[in-house]
Amino acid sequence: MSEGDQHAALTYTSYLALDEVLGAQRPRSAEHDELLFIVIHQVYELWFKQLLHELAFLQRRLEDGDTPHAVRTLRRILTILKVVVAQIDVLETMTPSQFASFRARLDAASGFQSGQFRELEAVLGRREAAVAEHYPEGSEARERIAAAMARPSLFDSFLTYLRAHGYDAPARPDVTVSVEPSREVQATLLRVYRDDSGPASVCEHLVDLDEGVQEWRYRHVKMVERTIGDKPGTGGSSGAAYLRTTLSAPVFPDLWAVRSEL
Repeated sequence: MSEGDQHAALTYTSYLALDEVLGAQRPRSAEHDELLFIVIHQVYELWFKQLLHELAFLQRRLEDGDTPHAVRTLRRILTILKVVVAQIDVLETMTPSQFASFRARLDAASGFQSGQFRELEAVLGRREAAVAEHYPEGSEARERIAAAMARPSLFDSFLTYLRAHGYDAPARPDVTVSVEPSREVQATLLRVYRDDSGPASVCEHLVDLDEGVQEWRYRHVKMVERTIGDKPGTGGSSGAAYLRTTLSAPVFPDLWAVRSEL
């Protein structure tokens, strides 16, 4: 086959693997609303994959001290987050009784089992070894989550970025533990904000990212409350009760702590 024939053989359907994508929805009941439930959660997973891709690129740009590309990447991440949050509006068109009509068919399946979301949390700085232990030993999800918890988080890359721009930002002594507020880091951030240059813009975009994650968490918990109230979640999770515990935890606590001193 000539090179021209190979190019001609590529189609919209084959390039996007649409046969596989559109064949991946396999409802377990005849209920009308189950397809919507599946499609939305599959789309979530696709966006989580893209967010992980963008965050890895962002970390590299930050570690290189590249302000323009870091800001552009953060803007893309923020736009994706808005789409992710907006999808909840679609899911909320399903009433509690409509969800209940097929919920029992989900067996132990639960959104809590999303390995990509747990990896995303780890990239953003969550460091809880027990999270990875919920996945089978040797599984790809467990290995990816553990690897993300072992390497520098997004905030660690941001501290490297600040040092590249001449700020005396301390490196965290152990990147395998969660980010905790630091007066030394906050003193550096105050200098960054007072200089009001490129690094200050990166700070504000990171605050936007933190706020976007918190908005996702809030909308998610309200959707769960609206759909199942305080019933236990599928797969044995505590449902809305657990989700409410995540609402007040900032991703970047130092960036919030300095606001009262600016």
